[in-house]
Formats: sequence, C-alpha cells, structure tokens
Amino acid sequence: LFPPPQLAPRPDDGLDLELDDRPAPSVARFRPAHAINPRAEAIVNVDLQDVRYVEMPWFVQPDHPAVMVYPVPRQLSVDQERLYAYGIDALRLALVDGDRVHVLGRADLYEAKGDFRLRALSIERWGLGDHLAALERLKRKLAEEGLFAPERKRALPRMPRRIGLVTGNDAAAKRDVLTTITTRFPAARVLVAEAYVQGPLAAQAIIDALGELCEAPDIDVVVLARGGGSFEDLLPFSDERLVRAVASCPVPIVSAVGHEQDTPLCDLAADVRASTPTAAGRLVVPDAAEVRERLDRSRGGLERGARASFDRARQRLDQRHERLRRAPALLVERKRARLEHAAGRLRALSPRSTLERGYAIVRGNAGIVRTTAAVTPGDALEVEVADGRFGARAE
Repeated sequence: LFPPPQLAPRPDDGLDLELDDRPAPSVARFRPAHAINPRAEAIVNVDLQDVRYVEMPWFVQPDHPAVMVYPVPRQLSVDQERLYAYGIDALRLALVDGDRVHVLGRADLYEAKGDFRLRALSIERWGLGDHLAALERLKRKLAEEGLFAPERKRALPRMPRRIGLVTGNDAAAKRDVLTTITTRFPAARVLVAEAYVQGPLAAQAIIDALGELCEAPDIDVVVLARGGGSFEDLLPFSDERLVRAVASCPVPIVSAVGHEQDTPLCDLAADVRASTPTAAGRLVVPDAAEVRERLDRSRGGLERGARASFDRARQRLDQRHERLRRAPALLVERKRARLEHAAGRLRALSPRSTLERGYAIVRGNAGIVRTTAAVTPGDALEVEVADGRFGARAE
C-alpha cells in the first residue's frame, strides 16, 4: 500500500475543489468510493449552479433523439457524457453532427453512479451568424409556401368591437398599447392575454394565448406586442410554429415586436406590421377627436343635403300646383281649338260653301239634276244659289 499522491488544482480546471494541501500522512487513508460521490455532488450542486452557459460541439445519439451526446472537457476526467435536452430551442435549429451550440442548463451529478450530467433548458446555435443563417433558411421556406404573400394580408376593421392583446406580464409594451388605445378611443374594449415573450417557452405560450383570444366573442383584431430587446430575446417571434399560427389566425393580426429596425418573421406573416407597440395602438383604433370631427362634417353635409332636397321638392310641388290650377282653362282651350278645327273642316265640306264659291244646285221634277239627259225642253226647274232660289225652264 502506497500513500496517495498530493493533488494540486490545475489553472484550467475551472473548479474550486478546495483540495487539502496538507502533506500526505505517512500512512495512507482509505475511503470507499461511495463516500466520494456525496462530496462531488455537493460541489456540483452548489458551486457549479452559476455555470449555466456551456459551449460544445454537437453530436446526436442515433438510438435516442431526445438525448444528445457531447464530449465533456478533459478536466472532468470522463470521455463523454449525455446532455438531456428537456427544452430544445424553439427555433428548431436542425443541428447536425459537429455544430457548435450554446447550452443553457444546470449541472447535475447522479450520486448512485457518479454520472455527471448537464440538464439543458435551451439549446441555441453558437454565434449570431449561425442564427441568421437558420432564420434566412426558414424565411425562404415560409416565403415559398406563400405565408408572406401580400394578397394574404387583410384590412383592419375601422371600428373593432373588441381588441385582443397578446403581451408579457407587466411589460412596457402592454402599457404603451393600452395607454395609446384608451387615449385615442376611450370606448374601446381590450381583452389582454399575458404570455411569456422571451425564452424557450415563449413561442408555445404565445400560440396558446392567440388561440384563446380567437375563441373569445367579438374579437375583431389581435395585437401581438413586445418591446425591444436583443436578437436572442426576439428569437421566439421567429419560431416556425408561431409564424404559422399568425398566418392562419382567423382575425387580422398587428405585429408590434421590438423596434423599427427589428423584423422577426412574425412581422412578415402578420396582416399589418407596426414599428412599435405605440404605433400598433394607433393602427387598431381611430382617434376619437377625428371621429367626432368627421361626424360633425357628415352631420353638416346631411343637413345641407336634406335642406337642398326639401327645397327641390317644394319647388316641384309649386310647379305642379300651378299646372293643376291652370289645367281646367288649358283643357277648355284645347277643346275649343279642336271644335273650331272640326267646324272649319265641316264648313269646307258643306254644299253651301260650294254655292258661295259661285256654284248652283238645279232641281227638276225627279230631284237634283246631275245630267242633261234628266231634263227635257220645257221642264220647269228650280235653281238654288248661295243667297236663295229662283225658278227656270229648260229649253
């Protein structure tokens, strides 16, 4: 039996093990293996809880997709361990072997076996460039499916019966939207659904909140609002599930996520994009003062139109009254004219008119003489002219 060697911590260990630096005793002390694990577990559970972010290459265990295998730093004296991914980043990164990832998790040591584990809460790609590349691939995929097409955009209602608002709990964006809506249109009705707006649980929480609002009665428009933040903070709003939920929402959606320079994918799928939550409040409700002004103008126009219509109707009634008053005289005059015309025609056709023009009617014993054969010499005749009659004898 040899005495154990004296251990000194290496500079790159990263662990404060508080190793005993006293000289090794001349007689070795022996401890069972199960007595070491509780001490190591205490170090892991207490001293390593602040070590939350780890960078590592990524490898997938083929027989168990939910368990990711990665090499552990050499200081931990093991070749590889397992990373239990309880909440992989909602972006669905489509990782492949060798990709570098950024893990948010908690260190854990299983005392019975001495297994060191990192319980992952979220997994992200390492570096901004990788995130942007993944977002660009997802953006192209959704654009090819037509989720961002302009013809899919719906117009916002001018006077929504009820407004849905999805935002964080006690968030500045929530106050901005509500303040703007109540200031511009105090009669507006707003139904607020609070949800996580940051972190690995945010995407599904927002989807659930959207579903609840769409099932509520009289909801005509929904505002999705979140204040500014870092690129990583806004990643849930580019989650594919959330983008599809926004595109398939049965009511129009106004996306007000981040600031003017921020453009998450849900902005492209929404019916209207607002640069800020305050701008979203101005989009969903009209200004009450402007509405009153338009109503006053419309009321004035209606009054002028009604007055003009009344004047035109009264003028038409006056004209008809005058025609009715003159109608009997006009009727008599028209009938007199027709009678005079008929009398003229009768006078023109009368035999007396012919006599006045110098003609005469000759009558014999057999009546009116129309031919010379009807008269013999010595017959007595009667001749009628315009002013009378006289006798005659045929020769």
